[in-house]
Amino acid sequence: MHIFSLPAGHFRPGRTVLIALVLALFVAGCASVPPPNDSMNMAQTQLQMARDAGAADYAPVDLGFAQDKFQLAQSAMAERKYADAANLAEESRADAELAQAKARLGAARAQIQSKMQENSRLRAQGEAAAAAAQAPAPAPPASNAQPTEDMPAPPSSALSAPAGDGFQTVPDNAQQPAVDPAGGQP
Repeated sequence: MHIFSLPAGHFRPGRTVLIALVLALFVAGCASVPPPNDSMNMAQTQLQMARDAGAADYAPVDLGFAQDKFQLAQSAMAERKYADAANLAEESRADAELAQAKARLGAARAQIQSKMQENSRLRAQGEAAAAAAQAPAPAPPASNAQPTEDMPAPPSSALSAPAGDGFQTVPDNAQQPAVDPAGGQP
């Protein structure tokens, strides 16, 4: 004897209604998911923003994940698997946001590195200028001085004898011209 079982010909309306209700909810649930157009648009916009931020250079792995998930979301949309498409679009959007953030960080680091190199170059230039200012400067050449050229020596025959009367020596006892006490000559 079974305590919980009904006789074979007995109708059980509660169980049949329950099964029908579950099937109706399942079919209605599958049909009630609308296409995730907004999620797809947001993911696509975020992907473009990540590309514009330079994610291809600074975060290529994360950008690749975002693009792959977006392509999977597009495939799910084509197959009318809207719930899967919505999930993949959200994952794609999140990966694209991460790629964009990493790209901004990478670009900021590159800019900082560039500024540090520029500062080092300017510091070295300033130190060289300071060292040059402290060192004694060579005397500038005179502006009216003419460059000296080596002149060839005259031939020895020109130096041998004076021409004409030549130089004459004046004896010490020779008469000197008179000098006027007023300062002039007589």
